[in-house]
Amino acid sequence: MDRFQAMQVFTRVVDANSFSRAADHLGLPRATVTTIIQNLEALLQVRLLNRTTRRISLTPDGAAYYEHCARILGEVEETESSFRDVASGPKGRLRIDVPSKIGRLILIPHLCEFHGRYPEIELVIGMGDREVDLVGEAVDCVIRIGELQDSTLVARRIGAFKSVTCAAPKYFERHGAPSGIDDLQQHKAVHYFSSSTGRTFDWDFVVDGVSTPVKMSGIVSVNDAEAYVACGLQGFGLIHPPRYMVLPHLESGALIEVLPQLSSSPIPIWVAYMQNRHLSPKVRVFVDWVAELFGACPLLGGVESVGNECHDAKRPKRANEGTGNGPRLSRERLRSQEQSA
Repeated sequence: MDRFQAMQVFTRVVDANSFSRAADHLGLPRATVTTIIQNLEALLQVRLLNRTTRRISLTPDGAAYYEHCARILGEVEETESSFRDVASGPKGRLRIDVPSKIGRLILIPHLCEFHGRYPEIELVIGMGDREVDLVGEAVDCVIRIGELQDSTLVARRIGAFKSVTCAAPKYFERHGAPSGIDDLQQHKAVHYFSSSTGRTFDWDFVVDGVSTPVKMSGIVSVNDAEAYVACGLQGFGLIHPPRYMVLPHLESGALIEVLPQLSSSPIPIWVAYMQNRHLSPKVRVFVDWVAELFGACPLLGGVESVGNECHDAKRPKRANEGTGNGPRLSRERLRSQEQSA
């Protein structure tokens, strides 16, 4: 029995979640794949997979064996690639997943630079706010925001952002503008909830050096970044998004910032990948490149910019100032609303 081949077959069956798909990928008859798994289980004297007519799943022993196999196969791949790639450079398909706004505003505009460096790498990019299953969906690495829950991932922090509190002028015309953190209890918020847990995210401010969560009432909740900003633009309530997501709307006056004196807790941005993928040359060069990109990104630093052009953007107007263009709130109307609130 070829134990190395058995490891390859086993990990491919797990990754594909199918004997048939694994057989197709490996160019083997399905019966051969089945026999190899049966012989492997006989050799180890444990059951690795639970099989039904519709699905397969790992046993506890199978999950432990999979981790060992993935690490061993990854080390073999790295060893071989380190010699192959000296002359030609890293190559192959690299599947990544990123939040939609980060993908559109930061990653996509610079892909030509990455392709210029690594022309033999084919990028397959998924964009959305759902947390993908790296193993189940065969994703090589992801960019994620916030604290990571999956302890099986290797993660590298590539930046952080702070949120901005803002709303559409029509909201302030109806409800006035908050002047302090205590005023938020009397206001409506657009809520954002996690697709995986269903939990609504509280707003978080730093007050006297202490992180202070704020709970607010609201009439609409969403789990998509684009929808979240759109609800804010429609006047459903205050929103608390990353500044890079709404900078064009703040500059145009479609959204107006409030509570600029309150600092929000910085939210980390990570590039993460499975432990068994950390030696892959294509993953390694992408991680290094994206860390370099985010480290120099004006949207995550002290300079603000929109799209590809970096510039010292004019400070967006706030709710008690009005705006130079687009919808605006007069100081007199805002002052009277604040006094009556």
